[in-house]
Formats: sequence, structure tokens, C-alpha cells
Amino acid sequence: MDCKYADNALIFKALSDPTRLMILDMLSFGELCACVILAQFQITQPTLSYHMKALCDSGLVNGRKQGKWMYYSLNNDVFENVRDFLDDITTSSISLECIESSCEVVCK
Repeated sequence: MDCKYADNALIFKALSDPTRLMILDMLSFGELCACVILAQFQITQPTLSYHMKALCDSGLVNGRKQGKWMYYSLNNDVFENVRDFLDDITTSSISLECIESSCEVVCK
């Protein structure tokens, strides 16, 4: 399987949680300390860490430590890549004839 599909699947998995989507919305206004994010939710610090790990592992969010605090920001390059990926898979970039011939080979 092409790496772009696996990488994007990880991103879409990170996007599939309402709490993580709300965190991304908060980060769209700029970098935030984890304590500010935590204050907006009725979750524990370990639960926030779980969500932030998913977002950072997917590449959607960058984290940086300053002293004892963690600060998070959006990785806009990854969001641009996701937009491009969605554009690629939702527009016809190969002919239907090519798809049908591939299906004939695979479906035999």
C-alpha cells in the first residue's frame, strides 16, 4: 500500500475524535499551553496527554516544552498536505478505462 494512504489514515484517525477536533479548533487561534487546553475540558491531564499524543503522532500538531509546560500549535504544512490528498482522491486523475482494466485483472 502506498505510504500516502497509511500516513493519511493516521491523520484521519486523529481527526475522528470530537475532543481532538475541538483542540484543533482552539489551536487554530495560535499556540496554547496544555494547561489552557485542559481548562476547557472536563478531562484529566493523562486523558489530555493521550489526545495530544495522537495529534502530535499524526503530525497535525507540534509540541514544544518550555520549562515545565508543554505548548502546542498547528502544523499548517500537514493540513495543506491533507487538503492536497483529499483533492487528489476526489478528482479524476486517471481514466475510467484504466480503472476498469485494473479491475478485470484483479477480479479474475
